[in-house]
Order: sequence, then structure tokens, then C-alpha cells
Amino acid sequence: MFKYTVKRILYFFPTLIAISFLAFGLSKCTPGDPANNCEDSSSLAAMNNCDIEYQRRAQLFGLTGPSFYFELTSKAYPDTLHKIIQKDKRENWETLISHYGNWEQISDYKNAIQATQLKLFEIPDSIGKESIKKIKKELNFLPILSKDKVITSRINKILKTYNNTPTLKKYLSKEISGLENSYKNIKAEATPSQLYIPTIHWYGFGNQYHNWITNFIVGDFGTSYKTLRPVASEIKDAIFWTFLMMILSIFVAYLTAIPLGVFSAKNRGLRFDKITTLTLFMLYSLPSFWIATMLVVFFTTPEYGSWTDLFPSIGLGDLPSDAPFWSRFWETASHLILPVLCISYNSLAFISRQMRGGMINVIQQDYIRTARAKGLDENQVIWKHAFRNSLFPIITLFANVFPAALAGSVVIEVIFNIPGMGKLTLASIFEQNYPVVFAILMLAAVMTMVGMLVADILYSVADPRVSFDKK
Repeated sequence: MFKYTVKRILYFFPTLIAISFLAFGLSKCTPGDPANNCEDSSSLAAMNNCDIEYQRRAQLFGLTGPSFYFELTSKAYPDTLHKIIQKDKRENWETLISHYGNWEQISDYKNAIQATQLKLFEIPDSIGKESIKKIKKELNFLPILSKDKVITSRINKILKTYNNTPTLKKYLSKEISGLENSYKNIKAEATPSQLYIPTIHWYGFGNQYHNWITNFIVGDFGTSYKTLRPVASEIKDAIFWTFLMMILSIFVAYLTAIPLGVFSAKNRGLRFDKITTLTLFMLYSLPSFWIATMLVVFFTTPEYGSWTDLFPSIGLGDLPSDAPFWSRFWETASHLILPVLCISYNSLAFISRQMRGGMINVIQQDYIRTARAKGLDENQVIWKHAFRNSLFPIITLFANVFPAALAGSVVIEVIFNIPGMGKLTLASIFEQNYPVVFAILMLAAVMTMVGMLVADILYSVADPRVSFDKK
């Protein structure tokens, strides 16, 4: 068993790497640009401050540098595109390359836009202030445009404004000419054939994925887009309540379901079994969100009678942190009764049915008949001989406990306003706070693998005849 356990642990690494590729790839497909937090470019100082702030946030979020160790692309694409940090602009230049295949001319066009923007800040406001404002507006669009008709239209508007303001010709003739000619050169000197020549750009270990996965392994999950706090601290705040509820619900479910399943199997076809089966199927068919809502409506307020005000309202209570420990304990415990009940009842029904099915299968085996023929006590036959060998379905279900304990129950946590992992995940998705979302995804994947390993080990504990070696 030790040898098998070591092998399974070693399998963690390629599996974890494959999942990390998927999670990181999805993170690169998310919309928006979290580093873009500044729109003021009315002056040169403001534009420079925006660029500095953008680079600072991009560095904080781990968005600088190449995405991966290498890039398989075409000869038309340079190996320096990752140095253009702003996402929308970089994607625009990539689109232009895919149209024309000549990065050198596209780079000249990019530099011409920047040169014109900088020159405009040197012109006094007394020289065509409104015209300068119009040209700035059009120039700001050019770095994020890739369609020829739209770009041509914007450049023509710039030329029209420039030609209608003779005082600007003294200051902008070189820049305007360079802008116009550089874009014409892109179309005139296009080399689409370069797009069909494959090439590989090697970047080494200084890339976003390497930094992300190595930091994840040591417990650094990145920085939240919304709060700028470490993701680990946000998860730490939420995971306690999720783990507490899940552990309690698992304890309640297994403690109730296993004996219930065993007794149902033992009394198969009798009244107890029929009533239990009907009740559990009814429980299993009821959606948890409906049960949770009904419990909140009917058992947390005195609106339908004083006898219905049995439990405190949603949340975890409002006692201060310096209140006596036992006061806070009982306050919190009373708030967790209904959420734990809602999480437990569905599992209880399912586990009990699985336990019943496994037990019925086992008690029909020959060795059970032999044990009874020897005159062993029925309880000894059931609990010593049959019970252990009927645990395989329950052990399989136990593998799902770990990821469930981490991910939490989104519906239950939202309805009862419990600040756990489920509620955090939902809020992070709505807020597009992707570092939190993908950290939870990775942690859930790791916990799933841990659950599978624990289940396999428990198989051999439940039945020593189980062998993992190939014969």
C-alpha cells in the first residue's frame, strides 16, 4: 500500500500542472483589463502618471512579461510584443500584424502616433485649442483600432482639422506627415507571406505562468483586483466558515445515514424500510434553495406565530469580538443550525440509499450465509462481516467531501448570508475578481485529488484483499 500511495502522490504533479495550464489559460481569456484604472490624459503629466500607475498595477497583478515559457507563432510576430503592457493596445497591434504581416512598418506607425501625441502637449493652448483637442481625441482611438476603414476615417479627420488650422502647421507638419505616411506604408509594404512561416520564441522562466504557479505552490495566490488585498487573506477569511459548516454537515449526514441505511437493508421490504425509503426520496427531491427559503421564512420570524420564531435570523450574529467566548460560541452556533441542516439533508438521503444498496448486495453473499449458519449473532454478522465490505460506495462518495468542503454551498451561503467560500466565489465572479476565482478553482482541484487519494487508501483499509499491484 505504501508503494501505491507514493505513486499516487507522484501523479499529483502532472495532474496539477495540467489543471494549472487550464486555469491559467482561462485567466488569459477573461475580459477587461484590471490594470487600467486611469482615464485622465488631459496633460502630459497626467498621461505619464497614468502610464506609471498602469505599470504599477500590472506588476502588482502579475501581468507583465511574456505569458508562457515559449510562444509558437509566425515569423510576422516579434518576440517583444509582451513589452506592450496595455492589453487593448497589444491586442490591436497583434490584429494589425495578422492583417499585414509587417511589424516593422506597424511599429513605425505606433511610434508616429506617440510622437504626435507628445508634440501636441508642447503646443500652447492659445494656438488652436479646440483643434488640438479634436486631434487628441482622434489620436487616442488609433492605438486600439485595427479596421482599415475606421483608421482611415480617423486619420482623415485629423488631417481635416490640421489643414483647417493653419497655425498648427508650424508645429505639427513633421508629425502629421509621419503619421499619414506610416499608415500608408503598412498597406503598401504588407508582407502577408510572413504569417505562414512558423517560428518559436523562447522566453525562459521569467514569464507570467511560471511566477503564478510557483507563487501558488508557496501559498501566494496573487492580489485581488477589487480590494488589492492578497487573495490568500480573502480566502482565509471565508474558508473557516465553509469548513466549519461542511464538517458539521458531513458529521450529521454520515452519523445518521449509515445506521439508517444498514437498518433499512436489514429490514428490507418491511414497514420501516418502506417508510424510510419514501421519506428519503421525498427529501432528496426537494431543492435545497427552496428548503432554505422556507426555513428562513417560517422559522426565523414571529410573523406566523411566536412558536415559529425558533432560530435567529440570517448571518452569524452581531456580538463584538471582545464578547465572552461562550456568548459568541452559542450565538454563532444558533445561526449555523439551519444552514447545516440544509446542507446535510440532501447528502443524508443519498448516502443512506447508497449504504442500503451496498449492504443489500453484501448480505446476499455466500460468506454471510456461512456466518449465519455457524450460529453467529445477527448483529455480529451485520456489523462485523457485512458492514465493512459494504462501505465501498460510501468511500467513493467521501472523495467528494474535500472539494465540497472548500467550494462551499453557494445557494445556502447566499440565502443565509454566511461569508463562506461559496458566497465569495459568486461575488468574485460578478465583480470579475478573477484571481480569487482561479485560486479557488486550483484549490478545489487539489482537494479533489486529495479526496481521490484518501478514498483509494480507505478501500484497502476497508478490505485488505484489495490490491493495487498488477497481476
